[in-house]
Amino acid sequence: MFSNKNLVAKFNSRLKLFISNPKHPLLKNHGLVGRKQGLYSFSVTGDIRVVYRKISDDEIILIDIGTHNQVY
Repeated sequence: MFSNKNLVAKFNSRLKLFISNPKHPLLKNHGLVGRKQGLYSFSVTGDIRVVYRKISDDEIILIDIGTHNQVY
């Protein structure tokens, strides 16, 4: 993912949006279920996702970044 400058720019843009408004509809932010229960995900592009763990209202840990098939 990080070899593509356009994708890096999109990731940075979506991360800034997430920081300012995690409920913004473009992010499609949602909790995961099954073996990923307790984790959350938001969209960078139609196929690229960020999986994260919520530590507190002000802190997250990024767990994985990749295509839908890679992270789920």
